Amino acid sequence: MGQPNKKNKDLPLHRGNVDDKKLKIKEQKESSVGLRAVAESFRQLGKHMSVPNAVRTTLRVNQTQGFDCTGCAWPDPDDERSVIAEYCENGIKALAEEATKRRVTPEFFSRNSVLELSRLSDFELGKSGRITSPMYLSPGGTHYEEISWENAFEKIAFHLNSISPDESIFYTSGRTSNEAAFLYGLFARAYGTNNLPDCSNMCHESSGKALSQTLGLSKGSIRLRDFYESELVIVIGQNPGTNHPRMLSALERCKENGGKIISVNPLREAGLVRYTNPQKAMRVLTGGIPLSDLHLSIPINRDLPLLKAWLLILLEKEMAGQPVFDHAFINEFTDGIDTLVSHLNGENLDNCIRESGLPEEQVREAAEMIADRDKIIICWAMGLTQQENGVATIRELVNLLLLKGSVGIDGGGTCPVRGHSNVQGDRTMGIWEKMPETYHQKLETAFGIHSPRKHGYDTVDAIKAMHAGKAKVFFAMGGNFLSAAPDTDLTAAALRNCQLTVHVATKPNRSHLIHGLEALILPCLGRTEIDVQQTGKQFISVENSMGVVHSSQGILNPLSKKLMSEPAIIAGLAKTVFKNKGSNGSDIDWDWLAADYDRIRSKIEEVIPGFQNYNERIRNEAGFELPNGPRVRKFANAGGKARFTVNPIQEFKLKEGHFCLMTIRSHDQYNTTIYGLNDRYRGIEQGRKVVFMNRDDATKLGLNAKARVNIVAMHGTERKVVFDFKVVPYDIPQGCLAAYFPEANPLVYIQSVAAESNTPVSKKVIVSLERVS
Repeated sequence: MGQPNKKNKDLPLHRGNVDDKKLKIKEQKESSVGLRAVAESFRQLGKHMSVPNAVRTTLRVNQTQGFDCTGCAWPDPDDERSVIAEYCENGIKALAEEATKRRVTPEFFSRNSVLELSRLSDFELGKSGRITSPMYLSPGGTHYEEISWENAFEKIAFHLNSISPDESIFYTSGRTSNEAAFLYGLFARAYGTNNLPDCSNMCHESSGKALSQTLGLSKGSIRLRDFYESELVIVIGQNPGTNHPRMLSALERCKENGGKIISVNPLREAGLVRYTNPQKAMRVLTGGIPLSDLHLSIPINRDLPLLKAWLLILLEKEMAGQPVFDHAFINEFTDGIDTLVSHLNGENLDNCIRESGLPEEQVREAAEMIADRDKIIICWAMGLTQQENGVATIRELVNLLLLKGSVGIDGGGTCPVRGHSNVQGDRTMGIWEKMPETYHQKLETAFGIHSPRKHGYDTVDAIKAMHAGKAKVFFAMGGNFLSAAPDTDLTAAALRNCQLTVHVATKPNRSHLIHGLEALILPCLGRTEIDVQQTGKQFISVENSMGVVHSSQGILNPLSKKLMSEPAIIAGLAKTVFKNKGSNGSDIDWDWLAADYDRIRSKIEEVIPGFQNYNERIRNEAGFELPNGPRVRKFANAGGKARFTVNPIQEFKLKEGHFCLMTIRSHDQYNTTIYGLNDRYRGIEQGRKVVFMNRDDATKLGLNAKARVNIVAMHGTERKVVFDFKVVPYDIPQGCLAAYFPEANPLVYIQSVAAESNTPVSKKVIVSLERVS
């Protein structure tokens, strides 16, 4: 098959150019949502969609007889559904992008070479429109050209049948439906590999590892209604105002019912300061409701010392005779309390407070709020999981909840806030490189195949394998792998080292332009579009962040007759790969499965626990809830008990002239999709290459607003740089910096990963700044 040609490998890695000459820096906001968010939503709809489609889709998004938002995985409040369901500004932006009037036709690709397209910014690429036909890039080719589905499948099958199965990688984005994810995992294992990395590897893998070790289940333990009964919600390492805006309604109800909120985050985000619910007239008239009762502006990666300080203060109170631990719960449902207490007795409270980087009075004030309450929810996201000690930090917050007996009660428990709308469902369906033995056995029984047991590559290991030439075919079921992954330059070199790269997608993105010797783009139906297969109209199902599985059915006509659904794409590929009778997977009737998604769901029922009577229960308006042991105080650990753990802290000191940087999203962004060039709540207009910096640090270095700097990360002798960023003096702890991803992803070293979860460390990148003259 040969090696990628030199011309292909030596093309410059263009990241697109954002014209930031119009950059404006304004005051950061003190309130979120409100009428401004409504106006922005309507502006996006009017800009990208026809009026009839805009009206139809907004009336059916997140409705029981409609389609699930393509944005976040936050659950829908079934008790409050009305003619207009709950959705948010960023959900509308995602909807407008998918249902856009703009088309990316074969003529578009013939007019624009890969090199020319690579010079566009991510924002410009995304706004190009929806891809209408399968496209192929030949070896040494300069332009993508139209190809038939049959020929596309033949090319992929040729490559896959020419290599060892473990030389292939099958990546999954969190948007993929349950039906498509299950079929995708089945195909990969019938082909012979567990190389199934997914976006979870880069986000909540640390959560899954920590929760499995402590509570016996990798998912959160609460329901949405627990927020309404909670006495205290701790939001740590998460910015719901931008990343999960519908969560603000749940926090609002918590406050209305007398609950308190503590926010812990390096940035004081508008979404947790004040929330104006646009669906409540009185909230709009009165300027919203304050949310956080206490904000702790913690330096980056100091969360574990803070949590341990809280444990020590609670223990201090217990030893003084003030009962704050739930001894009945601890004795009946947990193991390891003596070991934890022994460890805490050896820790120094003053040292923990010092390492937290927070004033002692704030640490103690928060501890008092915890001590006085039992119904406690702790929510977290990437701010914890993408730390090098992310698993230990999450285990420590579980310790806190277990001491208070806050697991398995109404109003209390764990709440890892997932990102993409079915990222949790994909893992449930088997998209994991390390599925347990019971899954493989049931898959074999249901389909008569051999399912390989050797663990596959996760995302980081997949990048390393491609870079080393150990993986030759990369297939992405959705997503923008290059922009989502760490160490952008190395990831680009890895993709270019492949013989074939394939992307199932709706719109152009950066990953389509950094390709192997050959490349394919396969356009699929979106969530908003009607899916018709051989037996008629189909619907899909997804699982939200709290384990509720519900249906989703599109309402718009497909924008092109040449689009295929994701299950149909997988079935068509599998049939072509396994067309030689006798091969593993050749006895599966792939066409039969794709013709009626009820058939896929029947097979899911045979393989995945908790999906009994799947086709019946998925037709309930509110869907159905999957089993959740910790929710009812049943823990799948040895001995059937939740586990306390010991998580030592490490001293952290920055060298003179160095800073700790974290990557963040802007408000005009969801994951790698850029909706606009503004970050309204943080006061940024018309720019993305910015670095948020403590005002005193900026003054000390003589850096005014908009001063130009290069950001440099040294990993041993390896120097990684992002160029020409503009300084934004900001309310962020000293020694800390923040910059948007994917622009700052080149600084995230491939070898810098969280212990145990192998998640890229995007929340503790040690850097220095170089002034640009």
